[in-house]
Amino acid sequence: MEKLFKLTENGTDVRTEIVAGVTTFMTMAYIIALNPNLLTNFGSEGQPLWNAVFMATCLASAVGTFCMAFLANKPFTMAPGMGLNSFFAVVVANIAAICSIDYTNAFQAALCIILIEGIVFIILSVLNIREKIVDAIPLGVRLGISPAIGMMLMNIGFGSNVGIYAEGNEYQAPFYMMRDFFGALTPSVLRNNMGAEFKVMILTVVTMSVGLFAIIILSHKGVKGSVLMGMLVASIVYWVGDFVVLGGNPFASLATAHWAPPVKDMVEITLFKFDFKDFFRVGWFTAITLILTFCMIDMFDTIGTLVGTASRAGMVDEEGNMPQLKEALLSDAVGTVTGALTGTSTVTTFVESASGVEAGGRTGLTALTSGILFLACMFIAPLAAIVPAAATSSALIYVGILMLSGLSKINFDNVDELVPVALMLIAMPISGSIGHAIGIGLISYTIIQVFTGKAKDVSVLTYVISALFLVKFFLVV
Repeated sequence: MEKLFKLTENGTDVRTEIVAGVTTFMTMAYIIALNPNLLTNFGSEGQPLWNAVFMATCLASAVGTFCMAFLANKPFTMAPGMGLNSFFAVVVANIAAICSIDYTNAFQAALCIILIEGIVFIILSVLNIREKIVDAIPLGVRLGISPAIGMMLMNIGFGSNVGIYAEGNEYQAPFYMMRDFFGALTPSVLRNNMGAEFKVMILTVVTMSVGLFAIIILSHKGVKGSVLMGMLVASIVYWVGDFVVLGGNPFASLATAHWAPPVKDMVEITLFKFDFKDFFRVGWFTAITLILTFCMIDMFDTIGTLVGTASRAGMVDEEGNMPQLKEALLSDAVGTVTGALTGTSTVTTFVESASGVEAGGRTGLTALTSGILFLACMFIAPLAAIVPAAATSSALIYVGILMLSGLSKINFDNVDELVPVALMLIAMPISGSIGHAIGIGLISYTIIQVFTGKAKDVSVLTYVISALFLVKFFLVV
């Protein structure tokens, strides 16, 4: 382990790295079930396409993460990216409508986008072009990525990660903890709006709160693995509350769980199943636009996550550059290609990797641990499914708070830095896209530089990237 991952050189040990890997996995284990749900339009678990995407999610996440472990020696874990998977599902539905084919065939056509995207990224990574794109991001914007990701993590923890659908809700929209519980006029108003789900919301808030303060107290006392232990405490609180208050059985799903990996469904439906004929039936312009859109979103989501998380872990130099960035980006590209080959949307570096970094993860051993757990989930996915979302929220909120410390590096007297960072801080949690927030930051930086007489200080590549984001945001196609 020492020879492979240089543990001593990175100030860590085997126990710390394994705990960090487990912590990261636990905060993102939700993707195992959520990704096939999203990509199949919430098709029933056990259906062939759902099973195929489930297998692809586990395999592609593991392969990409293993590459990150051995090529880059970084503690970052990969999985099909949120946002990108929802967009992919929309594209699949549109292809099905345009070409008058069923959803499964349209899915196979849409996988062509992911394959091309991954191959393009491998080429760009090998040629160091993606590194040059990272270098084109001004230091002030780079410094703001980490705290902006912190805001995004807190928003996920307080919001969508614990979304609850109220009984009889005419809008079919989820109720969120921060907006609907802490934002309610009075508890009675919330109770009347939520109906039978009011108790679930109360249990969710209590679970998150207990878990969050358990992590904070344990961390303050210097307890190793405090994030994972806090999540365990929160899970126990939820399980007990589910049984005692809600009258449910938190482990009921285990009785009817399927433990054998559905390899057959993946082989028959998604493994190497690319339908280029139907994909290009949507038109060459539309096809190229879709590919470019996926490329841009994935590129800046990945760059933002790597730079932001590495900054929090002290893995960057004074100029905000991360060692082995090329290898990390290449690993991300390999993960995407693997996802296309097996049957899932774009695989990218997960922002939840920050939880493992906060738990002490500093090397590829953390990533290796998470990757092994993804493989194991082909057999033990039901166990990951019983961890309540509110428990993972505790960890995400805590890590998000810590990442705000990056604001101390911002020069608040310099409008060149302040405005882009301020915009990213609000854009990232609201838009839900790291890449889009970086785009807004770059556009604002470029405009300020141009109209304050500093146009020559902006690199050509920064101008190009800003222009591309403007086209993406405003060009209607």
